[in-house]
Amino acid sequence: MNIQVYLRNPRLESDPRLVSLLDELRERGCTVSPVCLEGSCRALPEDTDFLLSVGGDGTFLSASSFAAKAGVPVVGVNLGRLGFLSENRPEVIADALLNGRYSLDVRTMLQVKCLEGALHGTDFPPALNEVTVHRIGAAMLGVDVSVNGKALPTYWADGLLIATSSGSTAYSLSAGGPIVMPQSRVLIISPIAPHNLNVRPLIVPDTSEIILGLRSRDEKVNLTMDNRTFETESGTRLSVSMAQFSLKRVRLDSSDFINALIEKLFWGEDIRNSTEQ
Repeated sequence: MNIQVYLRNPRLESDPRLVSLLDELRERGCTVSPVCLEGSCRALPEDTDFLLSVGGDGTFLSASSFAAKAGVPVVGVNLGRLGFLSENRPEVIADALLNGRYSLDVRTMLQVKCLEGALHGTDFPPALNEVTVHRIGAAMLGVDVSVNGKALPTYWADGLLIATSSGSTAYSLSAGGPIVMPQSRVLIISPIAPHNLNVRPLIVPDTSEIILGLRSRDEKVNLTMDNRTFETESGTRLSVSMAQFSLKRVRLDSSDFINALIEKLFWGEDIRNSTEQ
């Protein structure tokens, strides 16, 4: 078994929990390549069986952009804080991988194309969680949206995001979007701090093509794909759709999405739900 290791934070390379995991994998016959730091990982060897993303969810998002293109499954190793994507404790990973106690979740990735504007022709990275447009200056942002050619009313807001089911517990949740089970094949269109009260998040099939037209009295607008930011301009038109490749995320048999919501987001936390009388 050939395993690659990816880090954003070089200080984690000497973390005893990671050192112990890598030593165990080597002792049990795995080939573990030297740690790959952010910025130095351009391509994965063809014989790579797994990519260990070590840290938190931000690291996992960075790893997903090149692992998905290579078709390599990603294992999230949680040395961070919240850890929805990087949920696995280091001490349980080796045994689960080597004994086949895992499955592969296929997660939708988003691809952005600039149809009109200064970023036309830019090769944007894919996004696992969400694509957003956001105002930079004081003026509100108008976003003309169409879904498969059908125009929606213009959104007037601080911004707008398009999230996958993977991203429903990230920025979309903060913006008032719904929690979506990861297996759901949908996209979420959510305004960010809307300037009118009669707009709500909209769920569409993940096969949809969503066109965004940006309008603002300010010249510049921010465009983000997960944790990558580009500066564009008023008048830009963008296409957001499902990428031609998906991410293979390793889910250990011990993983449970509902339990993660309860433990990490305190979902349903209420004194009346206590088992103690």
